Amino acid sequence: MKIVIDRNMPYAKEAFSTLGEVLARDGRQLTVADVRDADALFTRSTTRISAALLAGSSVRYYGSAVIGTDHIDIPYLEKQNIPWVAAPGCNAESVANYVTSALLWLGGQHRFTLKGKTIGIIGCGNVGSKVLRHAEALGLKILVSDPPKQRSEVGGQRSDIPYVALEQLLAESDIVTCHVPLTKTGQDATFQMLDTPQFAQMKPGVIFINAARGAILSTDALLAVLGTRIAHAVIDCWEGEPTYRTDLLARVDIATPHIAGHSYEGKVNGTKIIYKAYLAWLAETADPVLRERAKELLREENIEKLFALPPPPVPKVDLSQVSSFKDPVSNTEAMLREAVLRVYDIEADSLRLKRSCVEDAMARAAAFDQQRSKYPMRREFTSTTVTLEKASAKVVSTLQGLGFKV
Repeated sequence: MKIVIDRNMPYAKEAFSTLGEVLARDGRQLTVADVRDADALFTRSTTRISAALLAGSSVRYYGSAVIGTDHIDIPYLEKQNIPWVAAPGCNAESVANYVTSALLWLGGQHRFTLKGKTIGIIGCGNVGSKVLRHAEALGLKILVSDPPKQRSEVGGQRSDIPYVALEQLLAESDIVTCHVPLTKTGQDATFQMLDTPQFAQMKPGVIFINAARGAILSTDALLAVLGTRIAHAVIDCWEGEPTYRTDLLARVDIATPHIAGHSYEGKVNGTKIIYKAYLAWLAETADPVLRERAKELLREENIEKLFALPPPPVPKVDLSQVSSFKDPVSNTEAMLREAVLRVYDIEADSLRLKRSCVEDAMARAAAFDQQRSKYPMRREFTSTTVTLEKASAKVVSTLQGLGFKV
């Protein structure tokens, strides 16, 4: 059996080598020749999965170790009877960590507190729901716009999620953060869903975050309101990436190369999900010997052993000596900021991208991709224990709500 993988999927070579020969390639550079005689293919979002890559190949199973599916020609796979699987939710906690880090960093840089602010979450699926839980822990007021999810809920409303129309969310939110998939058809299509009319509806002084897909907004429309209606912007996803607009990069507070979901846990979860799905498929469809092999590998103890995580770079954060403020709100957010930014220095990610911004578009794109593929290990808040002395119950509960052990 030959299995082709994106080399940037952690644990993928070790996992899929339990089943056969593994060919590891850069996802954006995969060729027809690489997959021609492959039995299965597993990638991330940088590989376009379509007839151009797969026609005439022996690929009979495809797995995508990310949550989005806009890089997959699903009708083609279905027409060719090629089973496929994605990894919804694999990096949801990572994106929530990213949003929390961005907000606390902005508060420190621009001397504002989050208390009393309203966050509008556009899209409340696997990722948006995690962002919502972090927002609750931070004490933010919450508005959600997600028409398809709202329609799917019994009675059209859940008591813990205040669904509103997009227009109301934009008008009333101090923070707007986007977590929708990229879709181009249907009544809820998200392609260019934020254009000049929508940005004009936003509350003056808003903080805007895009950690969804670049094409959900008009870059020109965003640029037109940056510094006026939009006070601060955090951009992780870009129209046309890995090429990106240098004029947008120059004007946003935080600019990162589509790595909001790149925590180590998030990437490992993606690999684990598609590996287990492939094993389950083999256990039902393969020859008797391979079926038994797949069933054995699926045993939980074997999965946990194979995907055991290394120690985190920041196992502990001691906040005992953090300076106190007279204002309890400032004190709480200062302690949160200290814990969060020690675990995830979001400014460092932004500075790397900004420093790599050169005039040549191809060089910029190459640097963008390299920063994704060579991304340093970032662990989620759940991997870190925080030590406190005489901390308020509010600080403790907030840290725990963000996932820290206290």
